[in-house]
Amino acid sequence: MHTFEELVTEFKKRFEVRHFPQQPVSLYEPGEYFLGMGGKRIRPVMCLMGNELFDAISDDAYHVAAAIELFHNFTLIHDDIMDAAPLRRGMQTVHTKYSESTALLTGDVMMIVAYEYLNRISTLYIHRILHLFNRTAKEVCEGQQMDMDFEKQDNVSPGDYIRMIELKTSVLLAASLQLGAILGGAGEGNCRHLYEFGKNLGIAFQVQDDYLDAFGDPAKFGKDVGGDIRQNKKTFLLIHAQEVATPQQKEELKQLMLSNPADKVEKVLGIFRACNADDWAKELKQQYLDKALFHLDEVAVLSARKKPMKGLAEFLIQRDY
Repeated sequence: MHTFEELVTEFKKRFEVRHFPQQPVSLYEPGEYFLGMGGKRIRPVMCLMGNELFDAISDDAYHVAAAIELFHNFTLIHDDIMDAAPLRRGMQTVHTKYSESTALLTGDVMMIVAYEYLNRISTLYIHRILHLFNRTAKEVCEGQQMDMDFEKQDNVSPGDYIRMIELKTSVLLAASLQLGAILGGAGEGNCRHLYEFGKNLGIAFQVQDDYLDAFGDPAKFGKDVGGDIRQNKKTFLLIHAQEVATPQQKEELKQLMLSNPADKVEKVLGIFRACNADDWAKELKQQYLDKALFHLDEVAVLSARKKPMKGLAEFLIQRDY
């Protein structure tokens, strides 16, 4: 069994090659530029781990992993356009460096190349792989649309927010594991438990991300805290505060979001603390992490084979708060 870090190294070695033709340069250079930014490659490596949980990693798993990473980057290029984001991983986004039209086409062709990788796998698995891949791709788009819809709403229910996170973030993590498991010959029950492991781990990860953006140590988190607050983003913390706050606190939150004063972050954090949103978020993260680990325990393979999966959970859910 390989560790998560070992598989990241191996995947990067195989993936960081040219994926597009040379011509036309104006179409394909932006794609190579964006992929060249790197990234953690978490999702494709989860596919490899899902495969190795049940069998030796196959060439098919590397093809599917490449398709997953290309799909993920396609979504990032288009997300950057929708968010009008100038930077990604400290570098210019594709639409900023080139143009919005080029960025749209770059994302489109990246998605097509993803399917070319899927087309290389054994016909024994192709239908199940395509069914899950396509379902997941649609769900990610649904999640992104929900996220944009929420920007226009004053209030979002906790249930709706969790559903959005499931679709936008968690289903791709979950599907990556299950796609690998299918190629490893896993049965339906094991596939289902592995999917639930990934889905709940993804929600725990997002709860943690929301928490760290508000309460994290900038030195550890890697960026200034309060970015979500400054952008009026709907997060687990804001939604919980809006649910439990006093009428006076709710009105203050509303005014802070409308007026954007210089001390907005400090004041919003004060309301979050008064509503115990910080402790509540820690407990919620732990609930989803516990659910994830329960489903991992239910996967019917030797415990020793699950060790890399537990390492993955620890990697994604840093316990520093």
